[in-house]
This record gives sequence, structure tokens and C-alpha cells, in this order.
Amino acid sequence: SRTTARRPKRTHAHVCARSKVRHRAQRAVVDVDCTKDHFSAMDLAAILNPNSIDAFTHLLSGLSSADNEQREQCERVFESAKADGNGLAMQLVRVLRFNGGETRARETAAVLARRVFTADNGALFAALAQNTQDVVKSELLNALKEESEVKITRKVCDLICEVAAGLMERDERWNELLPFMFGAVSEGGDRLKESALNIFAQLSGYIGESLVPQIATLHGILNACLSSADMPVRVAALRACCAFVEALENPSDCMKFQDLLPAMLQTLVAALQGQDENTAQEALGLFIELAETDPRFVRNHLTQMVETMLSIAEHADLEDGTRTLATEFLVTLTEARDRAPGMMRKVPNFVQRLYNCLVTFLLDIEDDEDWHTAENEEDGGLGQGDLYEVGQECLDRIAIALGPNTVLPACAQTMPALIGDADWKKRHAALIALSQIAEGCVKGMKKDVVGAVQPCLHALATDPHPRVRWAAINGLGQMCTDLGPRLQEKAHTTVLPALLSAMDDAKNPRCQAHAAAATVNFSEDCPPECMQPYLDSLMNKLLTLLQAGNKSVQEAALTALASTADNAQESFVKYYDVVLPYLKNILINANGSEYRMLRAKAVECISLVGMAVGRTRFSQDAREVMNLLMQLQSGGFEDDDQTVQYMLQAWTRLCKCLGDEFIPYLDFVMGPLLKSANLKPDVIVKKRGEEGEEEEEEE
Repeated sequence: SRTTARRPKRTHAHVCARSKVRHRAQRAVVDVDCTKDHFSAMDLAAILNPNSIDAFTHLLSGLSSADNEQREQCERVFESAKADGNGLAMQLVRVLRFNGGETRARETAAVLARRVFTADNGALFAALAQNTQDVVKSELLNALKEESEVKITRKVCDLICEVAAGLMERDERWNELLPFMFGAVSEGGDRLKESALNIFAQLSGYIGESLVPQIATLHGILNACLSSADMPVRVAALRACCAFVEALENPSDCMKFQDLLPAMLQTLVAALQGQDENTAQEALGLFIELAETDPRFVRNHLTQMVETMLSIAEHADLEDGTRTLATEFLVTLTEARDRAPGMMRKVPNFVQRLYNCLVTFLLDIEDDEDWHTAENEEDGGLGQGDLYEVGQECLDRIAIALGPNTVLPACAQTMPALIGDADWKKRHAALIALSQIAEGCVKGMKKDVVGAVQPCLHALATDPHPRVRWAAINGLGQMCTDLGPRLQEKAHTTVLPALLSAMDDAKNPRCQAHAAAATVNFSEDCPPECMQPYLDSLMNKLLTLLQAGNKSVQEAALTALASTADNAQESFVKYYDVVLPYLKNILINANGSEYRMLRAKAVECISLVGMAVGRTRFSQDAREVMNLLMQLQSGGFEDDDQTVQYMLQAWTRLCKCLGDEFIPYLDFVMGPLLKSANLKPDVIVKKRGEEGEEEEEEE
């Protein structure tokens, strides 16, 4: 029925209620001192006086006072006023609707009304007299229609949505709301249309199903608004379209809005043509939510959608944020393979263009001179721009989503030109891209692991730029993890010697440290027999690095040494007498907060070495080692010192290694262990649907 789209008739009661509020908002000279310690019934009566808003406005001003004492007193008065819910509600509405009042006071009234009406699941509003509720609802709609201040209009929209949502949750009705909204969208001015569309969008989860019989009417209204000359109206219509598609339960109902997609997309294009990237980014965010909710909704217009989004992502003159959002939309659709299997693979040239675009993002990097000497892990990203990080993440995601048969050909198409380019950034991008897609392309790469690592090996041996060689090492380390143990079995004769050679690059400590770290990736999945031939050379290199002046190199060497011991096990006895003095020396002499991680890694290493060589050999040094560790622990640790966790893990390993010889140390060890057991976890993993919708809660 189209009757609901008409402007609602103004009843006599409606007019009376409106004039009553206006009349009571006339100002009178009444003042209340908010600095007093106690307020009398007379003061509250003045504040809630239906014939004056002066005292109440004075109270609202005090709520934002810079004077803490005055503000807190006003907060207590306002809290006391809630005892007369009807009086408070009417005063808030009167201030909001008083056109002669200060904008700040009226904004404050809108904010406080929203807070008061929604607190405790809307308990105060639900307890209002029916007449008061009717007046409040009527005046909110009038405010929406007549308000000239944009900020206040937005706050009134939010307030209407909160009140309406509360009523619907309590199975109560606001009969005038939907007719008002349909009338506003059909016949109102641009600002009123925008407001009504925003309310439609915010309430879609409550009213979506109830509007199914009126989908044709709603469709026509949205179609008209998407063609409006006013951009805010078009964006609001886009917002409402997306909201209803997400809210409707029946897929066939959703598809009735599918033909609006070209007009929805044109809203985005128009914003970009008008160089309004803030609006464009909001529109892109809406499309991303739509893709997450129902990727099949865009199927009939997929080619047009993809072309537009790719063009935005590839457009170098647009803001990084705009390009990133367009990319996110495409990657989100790519990941929706369960609900829309094979959909994106069928779009001509899509994968190649997206892959090329993401590789281009990897060019957002500069050769920051501080990168070469950085000793802290958090400085490893120096020189990398925002697009670089987006490119890395999205390459990983599309490889996992699309698989090797689709992604590896795209990589092969671009790799030769990039790896042979004179620009170091392009060579670097080629290698980073290869390492990022490895996890998703495991099945394809494992068919030829020797060929898979060849670009990295070639670059590591021949490239003159240290950041490219670092990227080559990074690729080797990543593939050792993703393609292991097959890579170690088939390519150990080339990969490990290349990493050992990179450890000699003393002019580039970042490469040295990364090469040592990559041997950890290599050794974790490496069969001991493949590692055995290289142990002597590897240990010599690592012990040399331990004596280097660069802290990050020493830390990486310690981690590599620990991993080597873990892989070699009893074969490590050969190196025990040489290694242990180095580790003890670090525990004794590496003092100062800047060496905390070095000490922590030495603790880890010494415990893994002890486990590797076994109780018989380690027990000869156990007392001295245990005394060093107890001395370190007795000194206490700062709250952010990671040594604590390394110590706890070390105690566990040493207990396992020493058996009953560990008993004398239990009294000392158990205190910190029990204290750690009582710590609140940093991450709480929940089952889906348990205590809310979040699966993981970070604190």
C-alpha cells in the first residue's frame, strides 16, 4: 500500500502538545547556584520548572564546566533530577526545541536525552507517563523537520533511532514514525530526506522484515534518492540500501534491490569525480560491509563492480586510504569462496590485475638510512609506507583464498621483469610478493621447491642492494617454514650455504641478523641428517656473530644457536664446552635495560642446550647455571620485561632435563610460577556466540 508514504496529518492533540512545549519554553529569570554542596527541593523544582528553562540551561552549562568541583556537583544534581523522569524528559525536550537557545545547550540536551533514555535498557523512558512519551516522540519528529543546525539534526537522528529501537525491543509501538519517514523521503527537502534515510539505515535491523510488504515502495524511493543532485542524500540512500540488504533474511527479498547496484556504484564514482574522497571512503566502507554480508548480491553486476574498484585501487593520484578500501572490497569478495565459489576467478584478467596492483603497493618504500643500523625489532619497518603493509597482507590473503593454480601464474607473469629491473624497489617487491604468497601456494610450490627458491638464491648471491638481499633472506626463511620439510630435504645443499654466506655480510648487520634468524626457520622442520653436514660451519658463524657489536645480530645468533641445539640434540655435545662460556658471560655481563632481550634469549638458549646434551653432561654445570639464573631472577624484573616469560619456560626445560636434581630449586622457582599462573591473560579466546559475538578479546 502506498498510503504510508503520505505526510501524516497533524491532529488537534499534536498541535496542542507542540504549542504547549513552545509556550513552556519561554524564558524567565530564575537562577540556581550549582556550587552549593546541597540542593533543596526548591532548587530541583526551579530546575524542572515547566514554565522556565533558565535554571535547567544553567545546570547543563555546569555539566561541562572546567571547574571539577562545580561539574561534579552539577552531575549530582542532574542525577537527582532523574527521580522526576517526566519533568526531566520535558525539560530536555524544551531546551532542544528552543530555537532562541544557545547551540551548545541544545546539543547538550540532545546528547543527555539520548543517554538518559537509553540507560538501563531504556528504563527511564519506559517509566514515563504515556502523555510524556507522546510529547517527546512528537517533538523529536518536529525537531527533525524544523531544525536548522546540522550538528543538532544529526544528534536528533541518533536520539530518534535510540528511542525507536528501545520501543521495538520492548514490543511497544511508535505509530507515527514510519509514515513520517516515508513522507520525509518522498516529499521533504534534501536535509530531511538525508535524515530520514539515515534513520531507515540505523533501524533496518528492527524494521527490515516489517517493510517486506512495502519493498516496491521502498525500492522506488531509494532509486529516486540515489539519483538525487544532492550528494549527502545519495550517500544516505546508499547507506540505507546496504543496511536493508544486510537486514533482510530472505535472499529473494534482498535480490529485489540488486538492480540498484549501478546507481549505488555511481554514487561512489560521483564522489570521486567531485574530489570528495571522504565521502568516497565512506561509500567504499559500505560496499565492503555488503561484500562481507552477502557477496552474491553483486554477482549480476560483478564485472562493473570489479572494474570500478580495480580502477580506484590502481589510481596513483588518489589517497592511500581510498585505494586501500577499494582493494579491501576486492579481497573480501575473493575470500568469499564458500558463499560464492569461483565467482572472482571468472572475471576476465581480475587476478592478474589485482596481483599487479598489490605488487605496486609494495613499491611504497624508501631506503631509510636508519633501517640499516636499526637494532630493535620494532624498527624493522622503517621506510615502509601504509600501502606497503596493505600489499603484504592482501597478497597473503588472496593466495590463501585463490590457491596456487590461480596465483602462481600471475606471479610467474611478472617475476622476470621485476627481478631484472634496475629499480631496487621492484626487485625487492618481487621477492616480498613471493614470500607472501608461499603459504597459500604451498601445494604448487612443493612440486618444485628448488625452482621456488631460485629467485631468492639468485638475488642473495648477486644483488648489490642490501634491502633486496634482506628480502631474499626473508623469502628463504618464509619458504623454509611454509614448504618444509620438503624444501630442507630437496634444497638444503643450496639454501643453508646461502644463509651461511649472508652471515659474513658484516657491512650490513640487518642482513646478518636476518640470515641467522632464517636458519631457525630452516632447522625447525629440517631432518637432523640434512642439518648434520653443516653444523661445524653454522656453529662457527654463530659464535662469531655472538661477538659482534650489533645487539640485533647477537640476539638473532642466540635464537639460531638455541634452535640448532634443539635440532642436533645429543650431537650438540661436540660444541657444548665452547658455547656454554659464551652464554654464561652474557648472563653475567649483559646489564642494563637495553640488553634485556639479549639476556632473555641467553636464558632460552642455555635451557635448550641443557636439554639437547642431556642430564649427564649438563649436570656438571647445572649448579653454576642455576645460581646465575636465580641471581638474575632475584634482581627483579620490570613489568614490560619479557625475560620473565623466558625464565618460566627455561625453568620448565631445566626441570625436565635435571629430573630429581631440580628438587632443591623448587622453593625458589614455584613462587614466580604460581604468580604467573594468577596473571590475567592478555588474550581470551572464546567460542563463537559465548558472551557476545567476539571470538577474541584483546586487553
